[in-house]
Amino acid sequence: MDCDCGADPSAALERRTLWMVLVINSVMFVVELAFGLRADSSGLIADSLDMLADAGVYGISLGAVSRSLKRQRRAAQLSGRLQILLAIWVLLEVLRRSVLGLEPMSAVMMGIGALALLANLLCLVLVRRHRNGGVHMRASVIFSTNDTLANLGVIVAGLLVAWTGSPIPDLLIGTAISLLVLNGGLRILREARASRP
Repeated sequence: MDCDCGADPSAALERRTLWMVLVINSVMFVVELAFGLRADSSGLIADSLDMLADAGVYGISLGAVSRSLKRQRRAAQLSGRLQILLAIWVLLEVLRRSVLGLEPMSAVMMGIGALALLANLLCLVLVRRHRNGGVHMRASVIFSTNDTLANLGVIVAGLLVAWTGSPIPDLLIGTAISLLVLNGGLRILREARASRP
């Protein structure tokens, strides 16, 4: 039997937290993607796809709440693989944009990057309450931490684009975000393996 329903008194709180961060990430995915396309920003598009991956991961984690360790481990593994696939997709998008030579709009990058930073700081505060929980919740802490770093990178890249007039900082942050997401996915897979009894 896979369900440990009722065994974990914090399950309802975990579920509520995961729903909240799922909604925040879904909304920010739409906002960042729309403005990233409008601003021709690899950094914003990369970060929006990271938000989409996180929303998917939080949905997967919701299915693991109050479940056996085996089910939580499977959810974490699926989450890690999703992050890795998204990282590869973002790298290809950055490459495509570098070939096209698109010019990003720095003001939009900084403004939306700051909004995303606030959203991810809220997510981080919410999920850190569960950092000692199951592997599926520890994975959520990794995502939110990575996201705040990525948002700071987008803001800095926006400043550098404005200062230099070059799209290179935007392409670099898009690449850096995808590598950060890739590393997060690999870390989650390692944690899932380490959680085996």
